[in-house]
Amino acid sequence: MSDESTEDGCQEYQQLARRDFLTLAGGVGVSALLPTWIPKVVLAQTSNGSRDIIVSVFLSGGTDGLSLVVPFGDPDYYTGRPNIAVPRPDAAGAGPKAVALDNFFGFSPGMAPLMPAYTNGDLLVAHATGSINNSRSHFDAQRYLEVGKPADPRISGGWLGRHLATSTPMRADAPLRGLGFTSGLPLTLSGGPKTLPIPNPANFTIGGSGTTATARADWLAANHASAVNPVSANALDATNTIALLQRINFTGYAAANGAVYPTSGFGQALRSTAALIKADVGVEAVHAFNGGWDTHATQGPIATLDGGFMHGKMLDLANSLAAFHADLIQGTTSYGVTVVVISEFGRNARENGNRGTDHGRGNVAFAMGKKINGGRVLTNGWPGLARENLENGQDLRVTLDHRDIFAEIVQNRLGNSNLSVVFPDYTPRFRNVTKA
Repeated sequence: MSDESTEDGCQEYQQLARRDFLTLAGGVGVSALLPTWIPKVVLAQTSNGSRDIIVSVFLSGGTDGLSLVVPFGDPDYYTGRPNIAVPRPDAAGAGPKAVALDNFFGFSPGMAPLMPAYTNGDLLVAHATGSINNSRSHFDAQRYLEVGKPADPRISGGWLGRHLATSTPMRADAPLRGLGFTSGLPLTLSGGPKTLPIPNPANFTIGGSGTTATARADWLAANHASAVNPVSANALDATNTIALLQRINFTGYAAANGAVYPTSGFGQALRSTAALIKADVGVEAVHAFNGGWDTHATQGPIATLDGGFMHGKMLDLANSLAAFHADLIQGTTSYGVTVVVISEFGRNARENGNRGTDHGRGNVAFAMGKKINGGRVLTNGWPGLARENLENGQDLRVTLDHRDIFAEIVQNRLGNSNLSVVFPDYTPRFRNVTKA
């Protein structure tokens, strides 16, 4: 076990997780209501309802993609993981085993709830993907993914924020275009106009006593109505957002098609996202974290191994996404929405001495939506898990830049062709991720 490891993950990840999640349940102060970024590009206030809404999910901690989507067709997967490998779909016995996606890859049992989305052709799995930068730091690797370019300190905004900043609003009168289910604005959304961190939209308000919340909101609106922009616009957007969200019945929201969202924080975030989308209030981008994937010890990718910790994580992720799929994407009444799921890096191809995995490189990512060309596992050539094929003799190689996936979605599903701005200094190669 490396010096950085603990049973609950490395120290760096614990610090990062506290930064992202510490005050999710707390109240929101006035300062959080006022975006500090001022758009430099003045856009025509016209509506465009032909684009998809994007839901971005970040699996924080460095998810072991070789456990989520098992390359059971590669014998070196089992050689390198004698204790924690997920058994082949055709393994003998009645215990847990992978669910075949094709003749080479399979879902871990915890990911099986996503099989309907996959078989319907609405879920794309991308493997051996990730960042071209080889950082194993949670902080750096997450930042590089969020800003859309690795190792460039000049870039401060996020790729989704730049998308919003370079596209016309889907609804010209929307006070809220982007939302992060966090206490502070996620870097992914940073730079987005009319974009706020809202941990729980059901009780979003100005911090302080509930008995004076209305009066304080009225004062904020009245006091800043005559102020010069951007102060006036930001204040009014904030108060309008409070009023807007109060009109949506988040608590009593009824999902369609028998979908049942888990009661976990992530499950409820997707449930609230569904309520927002169906309310048609003009939200265009939502970002949510799903943390706890830093599995240095007793990883437990299936229920019968070491208490099945990671198996439980996968079930929550898969059940939440499956509910969202059934609620908004499945059937002829589907909504225009695309979901992307990614993590900062993968784990070592070979298990460590504590039945866990340390920080690695190549990983798995997902895209889900009615216009996603799914029902398949996308690779840019499987690099293989034999030691001589591993990066530095230990990691699945990255053969597919995650920006290729995101960029195709930004252009073809979000209607934004400003890819050189959204992903600076990168020319993406489209991979047939989307449908016409």
